[in-house]
Amino acid sequence: MDPRIEDYALIGDEQTAALVGRDGSVDWLCLPRFDSGACFARLLGDEDNGHWRIAPKGVDGPCTRRAYRRDTLVLDTEWDTPDGRVRVTDLMPQRDRAPDLVRIVEGLDGRVTVRSTLRLRFDYGSIVPWMRRSRDHRVAVAGPDAVWLRSEPPVRTWGEDFGTHSEFTVAKGESVAFVLTWHPSHERRPPQIDPYDALRVSVRDWRTWVARCRYDGPHRDAVVRSLITLKALTYVPTGGIVAAPTTSLPEQIGGVRNWDYRYSWLRDSTLTLGALVTAGYRREAEEWRNWLLRAVAGDPADLQIMYGVAGERRLSEVELPWLSGFAGSTPVRIGNDAVNQLQLDVYGEVLDSLALARSTGLSARPHMWAIQRSLMDWLRDHWRQPDEGLWEVRGGRRQFVHSKVMVWVAADRAVRALEEYGHLEGDLDGWRAMRDEVHREVCEKGFDAERNTFTQYYGSRELDAALLLIPRVGFLPADDPRVLGTIEAIREDLGHHGFLRRYSTAEATVDGLPGDEGAFLACSFWLADALHASGRTKEARELFERLVGVANDVGLLAEEYDPVGARQLGNFPQAFSHIGLVNTALALFGEHRAG
Repeated sequence: MDPRIEDYALIGDEQTAALVGRDGSVDWLCLPRFDSGACFARLLGDEDNGHWRIAPKGVDGPCTRRAYRRDTLVLDTEWDTPDGRVRVTDLMPQRDRAPDLVRIVEGLDGRVTVRSTLRLRFDYGSIVPWMRRSRDHRVAVAGPDAVWLRSEPPVRTWGEDFGTHSEFTVAKGESVAFVLTWHPSHERRPPQIDPYDALRVSVRDWRTWVARCRYDGPHRDAVVRSLITLKALTYVPTGGIVAAPTTSLPEQIGGVRNWDYRYSWLRDSTLTLGALVTAGYRREAEEWRNWLLRAVAGDPADLQIMYGVAGERRLSEVELPWLSGFAGSTPVRIGNDAVNQLQLDVYGEVLDSLALARSTGLSARPHMWAIQRSLMDWLRDHWRQPDEGLWEVRGGRRQFVHSKVMVWVAADRAVRALEEYGHLEGDLDGWRAMRDEVHREVCEKGFDAERNTFTQYYGSRELDAALLLIPRVGFLPADDPRVLGTIEAIREDLGHHGFLRRYSTAEATVDGLPGDEGAFLACSFWLADALHASGRTKEARELFERLVGVANDVGLLAEEYDPVGARQLGNFPQAFSHIGLVNTALALFGEHRAG
């Protein structure tokens, strides 16, 4: 069987998330947080690394159909069998204290025998817990983790596979429920929830949240699904948003480009804020801005490109040799050593985000300007350094053009703040001079006049899709001949069967890694934005249609797409891709907004 990333759907409680396959198996779940150890890790290994499958007995393949309930994160998976029809409804209700995974089996027609197979494996599939009975529950314990299984049908544990199994029959109109609850093993069991009430409340709350969406244009369902996905990837206690709920889903099947994305990246900040505010979600935008302020507080020299969902700084990268990887793609990594890289663009992204927060009327914070001034003072002394750039390359530092453009953005936003808000203090003349110097240097050293295009780094002939952001951030207008030339050069050099790669990996000279990767979906959305801004709206809309079309059957996008193999690649679902979808829809069809 050829596993495919798009075979999965997402459920979550805004503190962690699970991936549910077409076959009714929960193959990925980290408890209690996005970045905790997984208790189901079949996604990156095999059945013995943990999973929970509920499906009709004797059915080994995929379901007949599945869909989210309208405007929710509640997933319905259905099977048609010779004996009748059955539905499994999966959800993770927003928690008061402990995370719960709810699975409700409902008979739709006839009488169907259903089988549940649960294999809990803590610490990313490496630890088999001790299982015992406690009244009408089963409890699994290993080290710090305890998981309780409450089920309406009786369950039994089979010793030969260290699994918990149940067989039962549901007729039309009948339903049975399972609830899996985690808590720290040294604490008492948390209060039980009513699974049917949890379903009702979850549907109601999601639809109430979606009703706040201000977009009412073409592909509204895709925009709403993207917003729901961003909401699901939010760690609600802090407001941080993870790049994806997974680690090590490959950018090339069988390759080594497998990274842990269960953290919050500063690079996403401006685009996320813009999407949330414009779509009508100011509260969520403010919570994300507040997370950003807490994360970057401190010495500007210590600014990181990413943080844990609560602002943690140490995200050491290790490999898990007991996991065989998705479709044999190794190594499987947890943590991310890119946290130690210097990426000068994040200074621009932070100052751009805070400028956007001011201009859209988000409430100010007393220390907000002090942080920005401190960042600018550090950047003025260090912006000439080479860095690893937006794409976190591991092939050595360079003078990346996108990084320098974002340095210009930092200076520009700081200058504008001083010009527009008379009560703020800062070095206006010094920052203006810095802004002008950076702009002049980028146009001289980062531009290839022979080909009429900006380049990936000073002195190179390579291109970078991040250069498409030049007009978006205001470095040059969209109709500038240099911008138009860059758009055309990027389409020609990085185009990939109607989509766009982020940069060339043919010789692996920049990123220091072997192998290739797919089309980068966020970059393809940026191309649509650049085409629209330069007056080529018809082409932009055609590209947007293609991009929406590569979402899986429940509307989810991974980081990348392989147009030759027609499959998604990379961590899934990817916030960057869904942010791109929302922002491009708002740019192309912005007149379709209510309120």
